[in-house]
Amino acid sequence: MIKIVIAEDQKMLLGALSALIDLEEDMTVVGRAGNGEEAVKLVRQHKPDICIMDIEMPGKSGLEAAEELKGFGCKVIILTTFARSGYFERALKAGVYGYMLKDSPSDELTSAIRSAMSGKRIYAPELVDEVYSEENPLTDRENEVLVLMSEGKSTKEIASNLFITTGTVRNYVSSILDKLEVSNRIEAITRFKEKGWFK
Repeated sequence: MIKIVIAEDQKMLLGALSALIDLEEDMTVVGRAGNGEEAVKLVRQHKPDICIMDIEMPGKSGLEAAEELKGFGCKVIILTTFARSGYFERALKAGVYGYMLKDSPSDELTSAIRSAMSGKRIYAPELVDEVYSEENPLTDRENEVLVLMSEGKSTKEIASNLFITTGTVRNYVSSILDKLEVSNRIEAITRFKEKGWFK
């Protein structure tokens, strides 16, 4: 019997996924979590074979939980609405066994669970294509500047944090806006988040 923990913050979807999986003769749901933190606790408690994990959940995200569970012996399958290359890359680094989109047919999920059990990894094909087509265009230094911007730091504070002049910070900011094709700092942070490039 394949033991499964499901982490999903939408209660109706959590119930539907549990019911769907429990219909399978070789699978049983041993725990249901509403966020990443609960998921990690349930996995440690029940030691399931598989953990199906949403990404955007309150508190600890599914990706943070997957990173924490890496090497624990439970195979993580991400099930999300977000086809973002940055999320996918991060999930790959966390060693997940599957990355599926919620609009996939339901039988694909049970088939992915069985594939993961046999050691195969299943990824949504549209994500695999996107990962190879879209890279973060910013340099390491521009990334640092953007992270500090996202923390609400002013040009002066960024300059003092990175030991550079305010003029240099302004140059970096204008280069970031240019590369991300946006018109202000808020849009730049939003675009960067949407792409999943924040590490």
